[in-house]
Amino acid sequence: MNTIFRKSMLSVAGLAFAGGVFAGPIAAHAATPVDAKPVAVAVHTAAPKPQGDQSHITLNDEQTANAKAIIAATKKAGLPERAAVISIATSLQESKLDNLGHLGDANDHDSLGLFQQRPSSGWGTPEQITNPEYSTTAFLKGLRQVDGWQDMPLTEAAQTVQVSAYPDAYAQWEQQATDLVAQHWNS
Repeated sequence: MNTIFRKSMLSVAGLAFAGGVFAGPIAAHAATPVDAKPVAVAVHTAAPKPQGDQSHITLNDEQTANAKAIIAATKKAGLPERAAVISIATSLQESKLDNLGHLGDANDHDSLGLFQQRPSSGWGTPEQITNPEYSTTAFLKGLRQVDGWQDMPLTEAAQTVQVSAYPDAYAQWEQQATDLVAQHWNS
């Protein structure tokens, strides 16, 4: 009986000691008034770094206007700069920011516009798909349906929307797309 009583008392003493160790510092500070002012903490989640080798093309006026149209449509949709970067990189891969009409035998099936969207796949009519605002909005609608698109690698986000035969090709345009968005987002 002495052994059980002694073990019980040691257990209680141990808990009291542990409680004092953990609560003591908190309780000691709680008794002292603190005259602290709130501190603003800026949380910045940096966009992922571009993956792999990067490509770059010199844009003509029409291509630059198409990049600006993608940015404007992204802003109108209420989406952040990252969505514009993904959209522009996708368009750079799909059409080099050229608004593709019907290309005859050189055309990939019935793919049209900045994103090579297909009327036969439900992206819209040929007239709609070759409208930069419409085609961007359609792409962004697909992007919004991708859970976690904001934090995933660009090529994964773009591929989930586009379902391309070359899923890793989008990554090569991330730096140029990032630069275009940085240059034109506030203009």
